[in-house]
Amino acid sequence: MSAERVTVLHARIVSGRGGGPEKTILNSPRFLKGTRWRELALYLHAPGDPGITELAERAQALECPFFAMPESLPIDPRVLRRIAQLCKQENVRVWHGHDYKSNLYGLLLRRACGLRLVTTVHGWVQKTGRTQLYWAVDRWTLRRYERVVAVSQDLETECARIGVAPERLVRIDNGVDVDTWKRHGPASASPLRNGVPPGRLVVGAAGRLSDEKGFDLLIEAVLRAVSRGADIELWIAGEGPEKAKLEALAAKSAGRVRLLGFRSDMRELQEAFDIFALSSLREGLPNVVLEAMACEVPVLATRCGGVEAVVRDEVEGLLVAPGSAAALEASLVRLASDPALRTRLARAGRERVERDFSFARRMDEFARLYETLLPR
Repeated sequence: MSAERVTVLHARIVSGRGGGPEKTILNSPRFLKGTRWRELALYLHAPGDPGITELAERAQALECPFFAMPESLPIDPRVLRRIAQLCKQENVRVWHGHDYKSNLYGLLLRRACGLRLVTTVHGWVQKTGRTQLYWAVDRWTLRRYERVVAVSQDLETECARIGVAPERLVRIDNGVDVDTWKRHGPASASPLRNGVPPGRLVVGAAGRLSDEKGFDLLIEAVLRAVSRGADIELWIAGEGPEKAKLEALAAKSAGRVRLLGFRSDMRELQEAFDIFALSSLREGLPNVVLEAMACEVPVLATRCGGVEAVVRDEVEGLLVAPGSAAALEASLVRLASDPALRTRLARAGRERVERDFSFARRMDEFARLYETLLPR
């Protein structure tokens, strides 16, 4: 089998510890063991960025072959040469991009390295001064890729709108490793809940501390629910540019809001939550929601991005309009006062993930996708 294996190189530009795409990229190679597909990961990063060391450690723990290259220039010819050398050294046949720059580099290297081109669109949610430029580059590259994978229905629709040909566009939803992400005991028994008063519920949230995540609205909703008698507190895991603003809000919460910073123990943290809340204004298909469902945490989420493709209102969770602290508050009060509802949503969420969103299912679909480019 080893002589017949075909190498796929996942490529991505990253800052810090990365985000949701890393959960899929670094986890993918081990799910293709025993197949003809061999996967590697290449990460481009700013010189001196300490986050790349942590990503390398995560890759090693997940048995993902990992390469990192520092890059100082927006388009660095020296880095392109090094990537070309890597592709030849590892006999890379399929380039799998994950963002605007890796997509562009794949096109630039395609002929010289004999690459077949695949990209996964994870979503365009963070707005910066350069977002429009990045989005323009992505639009141009996506129309030229042989296979474009959208991780949710809304992203599939957007890719079609910008001109990706239907025969090149594929939807493969995100997935979660259901054997790793599962509950081992009640939330109240978690050792992470030290200091939480008996009977109080912990509302959990996780993600980059940036405006599109709506954490300020979630904090407001929790404090309003507390004022109505709900005995809850909020834990937010993550880092980002909104940290100072959110810390100021938490400081006025009388201990009802905790900012946890970056956490490497997200599975254990999910087990400590009684409710998981996604307050985002914009999203793709968030892995963190799938992880909460897999850990049997009842979900409250906004109707944004690919959320509705995973969470059906009143079935696997409660859905509210994005941008409304009042809507989040009302659902938090309802969940806090109805343990039977929490149990029903939690069980349905686990069943939904096992049936439709397992990581093994996702990687089977990718193996079939690669096969369309390089059949036996």
